[in-house]
Amino acid sequence: MSYAQQITAELVPIRPADALEHDHMVRALAWVRSGAPLCRTAPPATPNMHLVTYFPVVDQGLVLLGDHISSGLWLPPGGHVEPGEHPCDTVIRECREELRMQARFVGRAPVFLSIAETIGAHPHVDVALWYALQGSAGQIPDFDPREYRAMRWFAFDAVPLDDTDPHIAGFLGKLGSHARVA
Repeated sequence: MSYAQQITAELVPIRPADALEHDHMVRALAWVRSGAPLCRTAPPATPNMHLVTYFPVVDQGLVLLGDHISSGLWLPPGGHVEPGEHPCDTVIRECREELRMQARFVGRAPVFLSIAETIGAHPHVDVALWYALQGSAGQIPDFDPREYRAMRWFAFDAVPLDDTDPHIAGFLGKLGSHARVA
């Protein structure tokens, strides 16, 4: 199976919750099938559009977010998919690097898909597969201080939406509506 086929196999099971996620799915599938490079080959933004993963850690209607140093936003952990790497392996690797803990998937399939234009010194387009990880409410992992100033648990309905990824509300709404969170 080619790498593009592997990524397509990750995307296809995601059931869009709304018109925006459906649009992102159509765009992402067309991009994957176009033969374009899918992974970042040179930091910070080559190629301009590339795969990333987010892996929000959740428990009992709470989500763990980090005060991300370079973006200045409260973000779920995540990272760039390396060339040829399966996105689940990205989650496992990045969870170990950023949170210094083992990834405990709520489900091995991505829950959500988003496409976002980043801002800052090197704007680019992130195609993000969102995987939910199970955490323990109230416990803060030994996070990487080079990535985050702090980490904090937020109730789903108390996430600082003006200071986070614009798609987190869609992810959390989708999780809550499917009762996928312990």
